[in-house]
Amino acid sequence: MFVLGNFLNACAQIIDILLNLCFWLILIRALISWVNPDPYNPIVQFLMKTTEPMLYPIRRRLGLYSIGIDLSPFIVILIIFFLRYFLVRTLIDISLRLR
Repeated sequence: MFVLGNFLNACAQIIDILLNLCFWLILIRALISWVNPDPYNPIVQFLMKTTEPMLYPIRRRLGLYSIGIDLSPFIVILIIFFLRYFLVRTLIDISLRLR
């Protein structure tokens, strides 16, 4: 059973790293949006292409463009924190019990 425990621990660590990376990408995109970035800049294009699939479904469901504030980065960051505190910790706890 220790092999399954190690596998779950490795999966939890990889998920944690990916969620952390998503958090930073969304945060950087939100901060850059305040300064009117050049849409032809390769870094800005990379940020838009990597974060838009996460933000678009939230934007579509909220429909809050009428107030002029985009709350989708905030909501996605809350979802990321929830997944890090619930999913990753649960996988780590399960992996520790299987060792």
